Formats: sequence, structure tokens, C-alpha cells
Amino acid sequence: MRRRAFLVAMGAAALGLAGRPRLPRAAERGPIRIGYFGPLTGNFSQTGKDMTDGFNLFWEEVGHKVAGREVRVIVADSDPEPTGALTKVRLLVEQEKVHTVAGGLLAATGYAIAPYLEQNKIPTVYPVMAPDDITQRKPVRWIVRTSFAGSQVTHPLGDYASKRLGLRRMATISMDYAFGWESNGGFQRVFEELGGKVVQRIWTPLNVQDYAPYLASLKRDVDGVYACHTGGLSPRFLKAWSDAGLKGKIPLVGVGTLTDENVLKGMGDEALGVITSLIYSAALDTPANKKFSASYGKRHKRTTSIYSAEGYTAARFYYDALRAVDGDAEDKERFLAALRKVEITDDARGPLKMDELGNPIQNVYIRTVERVDGQLQNSVIHTYPNVSQFWTYGKGEYLKAPPYDRNYPPCTFCE
Repeated sequence: MRRRAFLVAMGAAALGLAGRPRLPRAAERGPIRIGYFGPLTGNFSQTGKDMTDGFNLFWEEVGHKVAGREVRVIVADSDPEPTGALTKVRLLVEQEKVHTVAGGLLAATGYAIAPYLEQNKIPTVYPVMAPDDITQRKPVRWIVRTSFAGSQVTHPLGDYASKRLGLRRMATISMDYAFGWESNGGFQRVFEELGGKVVQRIWTPLNVQDYAPYLASLKRDVDGVYACHTGGLSPRFLKAWSDAGLKGKIPLVGVGTLTDENVLKGMGDEALGVITSLIYSAALDTPANKKFSASYGKRHKRTTSIYSAEGYTAARFYYDALRAVDGDAEDKERFLAALRKVEITDDARGPLKMDELGNPIQNVYIRTVERVDGQLQNSVIHTYPNVSQFWTYGKGEYLKAPPYDRNYPPCTFCE
């Protein structure tokens, strides 16, 4: 009887296995192809190089393999503007036949390529792009953001400017496009809810060459200024700020791209004392960041930056997700679900956990530029732990409000 029961059980198990398609061995499935796009030439070339080098460094460290399969990263030099970026994404998907796409820089690009990714059901990671509504009012199912929502890092800065710096009357000067609007909106909303007033808003074009006319119009009776600039625009702005005689007279705060390490290394004393908020600093004193910084510095002979850290984190998300699905990148639904479940406790940036809309809950650091051992660095002076893209608001309450844009929040106190 025992033998008969055993044979019956074995037969049932065999039938169960026969009902499942056999997953080819790793070698039979060929390499996992990841399309990675970013600006490697032009005004944002250093940014693109950092994000690409960080991404590739992780894959080098794991031997370009996961779950027994080779990983092949196909890099496309992409115009940061939406039209050029969409062309490169289409090339990666339709000609290179990649399993997944990652990359991009400008928030406007993040919005522009989303419909194509959704229509073609391409599992996608945004390592850098920060458009708020991709993970808020208009969530794109096929996109997982491993960076941050634009306003996620400036809600805390509004809190810090009011409660810690005691600022009450401020002007803002920001880039005139989605990231500038959204990061500006997050700062203004929290700052004004705490009793502060934004009395002037200035918007600057992405192709600005001379900030002097904009700074000439800046009100001088404010007790602080908020700024949002990125890439090659940041050193240009800070130099103009100093040349206009504003340094040391009016406190300057801003989103962390204003003094990110990839541009900070080319700055001088004009950057000293600038206070910014971001999800990373190369000066973070943690074992994970020390390990990452040492590895990156040895490989690329330069310091880390937010962009290299974001690239590295994105590659790690891929690695953990692909391991969870046994390297089955062809099963798009399962692969996407795994990406959304990744949780990392020892990232160079700090702990990360995805929310239900595909955006990480993570630390936001308040940093000030100091000179340490002769080098400028973003020293961390305060940490806001486990910050949600919805700040301290309830998700439902937050999503009922209009999205941050050029005119919202309204400039109620503008003079």
C-alpha cells in the first residue's frame, strides 16, 4: 500500500510539472538587454556621464550577470529634450530589442516618453527624472522611479527654512520647466503653510546665458532666496549671484542640484554656505556610501554625485528584481511586479522602500557647502528620515490638490 501511495503521489507531481512550460536555461535565453539613455554630449554631458558610469559600475561589480544570465547594457547618447529622448527610446526598443529601458534627465522628458512606454508595455526605470505626476495623479504602470519626485526633496527644505533658519519673507528664482515648477511648488507650499511669504517668483529659461538681468530684478528686502538650477546652469547662477554682490547679504537655499558634486568641483568660494536639500551627499558618513565612493573613485578617478549614486541604485534595483524572477526578463508582468517590490536597507543614499505608486520612500538630507581639507563638499547638517512623496499630507488629500506648476501654488503674496 505504501508503494502504491508513493507511485500515485509521484504521478500527480509529474502531471503538475508537465502542465508548466519549461523555462529555458539561462544560457539558452541569451543576454538580458537593458537600454540606457542619457546626455553624453552638450550642456548636460557631465551629468549624463555620471549617471551612466554609476549604472555601469554596479554591473561591473557583479560581472555583468544576474541569475546566471549575462546582462548587456546598451547606452544611447540622448538629447535631454523630450523629442530627441523619445527618438532614442524608440531606437532602443524597436531596433536594439531591449527588454527594459532606463535613463533620461529632464522632468519634461519623463512626461513625454511615458505614453510610448505605456503603449508598448516596456518595464522602465527612471533613475534620475523627477516629474511629480508620473507617480502621483497620472501614474504610469510600466514606470518605476528609483530617484525622487521633484517636490519630494523641497517639502522638507520649506520646513527647514521656516523652522530652523527662521526665514519669513522670500523670493524664488527657478528654471522655467517642469522640475523647476514642481520643486519650487513643494518648497513654497510648505514654507507658506508655516507662516512664511513668497513675495517674488522669477523664472529663467533653460538656455539662459546671463543671469545678471534676472538678479537685477530681485527684491533686496527679502530675508532669503530659494533657487532651482541644474547641470551647467548651476555654476553659472552661483557665479552671477556672487558677482551681483548678493553672497553673504541674503541667505541662499535651493534644491540639491544647485551644488551637486558633479558641478561643485568646478566652483569656488561663491558656493560656500549655500544650503540645499537632496536624497544624497558624497559626504554621507555611512558604511554603504564609503564603500560606493571608494569603488567609484577608484574606477573613475572622481568623486561621486547624486547622478552617479542614482545610476548605481537603479542598477541594483534591476539586479534584485531580476534575481527574484530567476532572470526571466521576458515575463514583463512578473518583472515589473518584482521591480515594484524591491526594498534596500543599505544603499549609498540610505534606506529605500517603494510606495504603491512606484516612488521610493527615502531620506532627504539638508546640506551646506563647506571647505574640508581644501575641497568643497555638501556637509549633511540635518536628516529628514523616510520622506514620502506626499510629505506629511495624507495621499488622498494631497492628490485632490492641483499639481504644482508654473502658477500653482499661486503667488498670493507677490508684490
